[in-house]
Parts: sequence; structure tokens; C-alpha cells
Amino acid sequence: MSGHSHYQPQGAVSRFINSIEETAIAVILGLMTVITFINVVLRYVFNNSLIWGLEVTLILFAWLVLLGISYGFKITSHLGVDAIINMTTSPVRRVLALLAALCCIAYAGLLLKGAWDYWAPFAALQPTEGRWFPLGFTEGVRDRAFYVTDQVPMLGIFRWLEEAINYGEEYEKLPRVIPYVILPFSAALILLRVLQASWAVVTGRQASLIVSHEAEDAVAEAASSNRE
Repeated sequence: MSGHSHYQPQGAVSRFINSIEETAIAVILGLMTVITFINVVLRYVFNNSLIWGLEVTLILFAWLVLLGISYGFKITSHLGVDAIINMTTSPVRRVLALLAALCCIAYAGLLLKGAWDYWAPFAALQPTEGRWFPLGFTEGVRDRAFYVTDQVPMLGIFRWLEEAINYGEEYEKLPRVIPYVILPFSAALILLRVLQASWAVVTGRQASLIVSHEAEDAVAEAASSNRE
């Protein structure tokens, strides 16, 4: 039984946040489909194309994947290999689940640090000091706010960035700070979801971070179908 079938958001706020996440993922997937379809029609019917179509689709795909990772943690839909773990006793499984939670928290923290350090110069901000753990912010790192995308046109709603981070210089294309903002945002969301799942393990509401067993369900469903 997949983790998604077990997930039920509790409370009005949780349901509202869940609907926002699901809607955002659906909108991104829909935009990718629409842009790709329009480009195909333009290319084969009108011998034309959206020059920025491929780049926007790649950006949206990256957003979809990164948001999907955190969403997968929330609904416990990531697949896990627990054949050996299930051979142990319940107390041992709990200890192993807590160790896995600590490893995931550490990894998510490193991911967030790396995501911020990569994105910050594009936003005219400073990356963090420290190789593993942030020890403050560095100074004097040259910003990359002038970097723009290859083909995506500049949108009027982002013109304020020209004064905010580009010293008043006009952007000819969409600055990379916009598509790259998904890196720290999604990394922070992943860390949040891992912390939430870890707390569920600590409080006994969840046996492990990953409780999806889609392969077992598929085998059981196939066996049931063969018996009918």
C-alpha cells in the first residue's frame, strides 16, 4: 500500500498547504505540456517555434522534480528497501529508523547549505562560510546578479530586480536568480519535511521515513488477479 493512500492532512491549515503544493505541481506539469504542445504545432504546422520554449520547459521540469522530492517525503511515497530491516525485532527497527532519520536530516542540512551557497551570488547575496556547517557569511564574494538565461525574455513583474541587485542595469533576458531560487526553497522544504517525518518516527506515529511498498503491492495485486 503506497504512502500516498495513507496520507490525510489534518486541520484546515494543513489541507490548505497541501492543496497549494498539489496545485503548484499540477500547474507546473500542465505548463510544460502546453508549452511543448504549442511548440510542436508551431514547428510542424507553421514552420516556427517559441525560441524560449525548450529552456522554460527545462526550468519547469527542474522545479517539478525538486518540489516533488519534498512532497514525496511528506506523503511517504518514496520507495525504500527494508527487506533486511524487517527481519529484525521491533526495538531494533526503531533504532535503525531513528539513525536513518538523523542521516536524512544531516543530508538535508548539507543540501540546504549548498543550495544557498550556489544561489546567493545570483541574488547579490553572500554564501555561507564553513565546509560542512555554516559559520556565518563570507565577505567580498563577487555577485553574479548580471547572469541571465539564454532565451527566456524578461518579464515586467521582475523589473524591480534591476534596481535591487543589478545596480540599475536593465536586464535583456530573465536573470538566473529567478529560476535558481527553487534551489534554496526546495532544499528548505525538503529539510522541513524530513524533520516532520523524523518527528513522526520519534512519536511513534510512523515506523520509518519511507513507508511505501509499491513493489509489494504490485506483486500482491498481480497474484490476486491471477487467482480470479
